[in-house]
Amino acid sequence: MEEKNEDKIVLTGLDEEKANKTVSVMDDIAKQTTVKPAPDTLIDGKVIGKEKMTLYIDLPPFGTGIIFGREYLNARDIIKKISTGDAVTAKVVESEGKNGYIELSLKEAKQAIMWDAAEKAMKHKEVFMITVKEANKGGLILEWQGMDGFVPASQLKPEHYPRVPDGDKDKIVFELEKLVGTALEVSIIGIDPKEGKLIFSEKTTDNKSRKEIVDKYVVGDVVEGEVTGAVDFGVFLKIEEGLEGLVHISELDWSLVEDPRGLYKAGDKVRAKIIEVKDDKISLSIKALKPNPWHEAEKKWQRGDVVSGVVIKYNKHGALISIEEGVAGLVHISEFADENDLRAKLELGKSYTFTINLFEPKDQRMTLVFGDKKGEVLATPDKPKAKTKTKKEEEK
Repeated sequence: MEEKNEDKIVLTGLDEEKANKTVSVMDDIAKQTTVKPAPDTLIDGKVIGKEKMTLYIDLPPFGTGIIFGREYLNARDIIKKISTGDAVTAKVVESEGKNGYIELSLKEAKQAIMWDAAEKAMKHKEVFMITVKEANKGGLILEWQGMDGFVPASQLKPEHYPRVPDGDKDKIVFELEKLVGTALEVSIIGIDPKEGKLIFSEKTTDNKSRKEIVDKYVVGDVVEGEVTGAVDFGVFLKIEEGLEGLVHISELDWSLVEDPRGLYKAGDKVRAKIIEVKDDKISLSIKALKPNPWHEAEKKWQRGDVVSGVVIKYNKHGALISIEEGVAGLVHISEFADENDLRAKLELGKSYTFTINLFEPKDQRMTLVFGDKKGEVLATPDKPKAKTKTKKEEEK
């Protein structure tokens, strides 16, 4: 029956019961016809129940989600901080799980959210100040939003790059470990969720990219730089903010340089010539701006000349002899019985008489033989020295 009450229609008795059933049936139909979220989808909901090893999430209009078993254990540190009524974001593992529940993962959702945040940060070139956690032979390890990230040594700014001769791995690690505990300004340059890799760079935080800076210079340019460090294999020069170049030990001076530290110290102002621009790296030469002593030597000496020279170094091939500042040649070890014989007859720092055997000043090459051999037939690269005949051979 119906009772009229002004403009309202009030359902009573059996009619009200029928109406409620109709609403319930419509809800069931709606739930059945709603397409449930596919696996790997991120979905928001509210916690409606928490039991031992089980968490229930209300996911309107899809129904109820559940986190249990392995997924519960994987996210137990997260779940400890969650209470009934809290809003959470989860990742769908199974759309139609046991008893009709939508099976969810909190840990995978958190990771997905972080990878998404990493992608956005990389796209927008965001800069983060992050403290270095560890170091290894390849670079530095740091932590970003609970994930480990890696800064390859090649992506460090010049002042942090491990300047180690001969690529000695132990020395590289030693130098990199000095940065542990240091906060670096870095940005994300690579992500790989499947491999769990997050790559950072310290270089990209510069106002101008290194490439833009390097592109301003060409081979032959003369620059003035400030020495930022001297190492066994050369000297580093700061050309401008964000750009350093290397002067290899062989490019420091025309004379033999044993230790670059003895010539330059941090803060020294030096002019140098750019001799190579490659892979955003600049190689420099200081000696290229000094007169080449081989040009003058070419006018003074020739093959067969007898000269006075000073022993300046031993190596596995023999002894290096300087006949004047910046002009040196090799006396080969084959001229002597053995290395001990060579060192006994040619002492470091002492002067002796030599004969020029090979002289190619354009290539800065010279070899010498010990003693005054003027008038004798000397060996050449394509013509060995004539063998001296023995007395018996002469008699024959």
